[in-house]
This record gives sequence, C-alpha cells and structure tokens, in this order.
Amino acid sequence: MSAISLHNLTLGYERRPAVHHLDGAFSSGGLNAVVGPNGSGKSTLLKGLAGALSPLTGHIDLDGADARDIAYLPQDNGVSRTFPVTLEGLVSLGLWSRRGLFGKITAEDRARMAGAFAAVGLTGLEGRGVDQVSGGQLQRALFARVLVQDARVILLDEPFAALDARTTGDLIGLIRRWPGEGRTVLMVSHDLELVRELCSQTLLLAREAVAWGPTAEALTTETLLKARRLSEAWADDPVICRHDDHDHAASAA
Repeated sequence: MSAISLHNLTLGYERRPAVHHLDGAFSSGGLNAVVGPNGSGKSTLLKGLAGALSPLTGHIDLDGADARDIAYLPQDNGVSRTFPVTLEGLVSLGLWSRRGLFGKITAEDRARMAGAFAAVGLTGLEGRGVDQVSGGQLQRALFARVLVQDARVILLDEPFAALDARTTGDLIGLIRRWPGEGRTVLMVSHDLELVRELCSQTLLLAREAVAWGPTAEALTTETLLKARRLSEAWADDPVICRHDDHDHAASAA
C-alpha cells in the first residue's frame, strides 16, 4: 500500500517549475529519502507534500490523510531565539491538530509531552527558553513536537544539519522506530551514506525523477552523474534557487 502517490505533479514558483511531472509513490510505513543536487527541488517537494505549496499541475494523493496527519519539520525551523517561549511551549504546539491553538492541555497531553521530552533526552529542561539552549537541544525539542503530534506522515528536511554526532545518533534512533509504529517518513538529506544505511526507498531528484525505487538501485554512480549533468542546465536559475536554496549538493559515491 502507498501512503503518498504523486500523479504528474509539478510544483514551482512564479509559474516556473521547480519539480515537474513526478509520477510515483512512497510506500506506507517506510523510511524514504529524497536526494539530489543543489536546487533540485527537494525542499519544494516537501513543501508541496505538507500543503504549503499548491501544485501547478497534477495532484498528490495522501491515501486519506489530511493536514492533521502530517508533521513537517523544515530545515529553516522558523523558531526565533528572541521569542519568549519555553521548550514546553514549543513542544505543546504539536497538540494543535487535536486541541487547537487555544485548547486546554489535558493530563493525557502532559503525559504525552513528558514522554516526548524523555524520548529526546530533554527531561528537566522543559522550562528553558529557546534562547537558553543549544542548537542541538532545540532540534531535539522540535523532534519532541513531532512525537507529540503523533502524525501518520513525517516530513523531515535536512534534520541533522549542523548537529553534533551524539544528537544525530539519538535522533536517528527515533526515526528508526517510526516505521514500526506505522508512520511513513520522508527525509531530505545530502548525506548519501546515511541514506543508504537508513532508508529503504529513495527518490533521486533533479527537478524530475532521475531514479526512484530501492535505495541501492536509485543511488548508483550512473544515476548520480546523470542528476549532476541535469543540474548544470539550471544551476543559475535565480527564481528557483531563491525558493529552494536549502538543498545541498549530492556527491557521487
């Protein structure tokens, strides 16, 4: 069964395609990677799947899921270190789909939040402000928010960028658990070795699908070189690069 199916999907900005004519599916309850050269549309694709960007053509089939069933962690997390919010307040935002922004937090919710803090190694830091924690601790809190949301589909855009090895290892441990809980994970990453280790399915993107299937078959020297060649034709496109500038170059193995 497929959790997410793309049907002739084209996404872009100012009517200019950033990814186009995607046809395929991500398997339900799997760890899926999206990789590709800089500016290839990886972040754009996740924005489309999250509902933050409407298709120019085609459509996305989420197998009955809606916005409440999707947890999206963009690379630019949007958390201002000057905003007066504690880690507990940040994590509690994961409850909005069930309680609304102004709904009362129940005892069950607090137990769920406590479990999430424990799972990411932040027990005891709930009252710390976002300006009082390290970048790694903030990313752990954002993962705790994902846990609290309890979503069927989890979208992660470069979740380990600039993190230390210990934090990365701990968060990878969480991600490995999610398929066993019936969740479907899509992760954008420039780390091909991590993708090969972690993800069973991979979409190699260069504004179009270069390869899509089992990771070992999608990430070969030939497919990576093809993606790089395609990228040379549009590397200087200012419109697309401005909107998808969080993508990182994929290096050939």
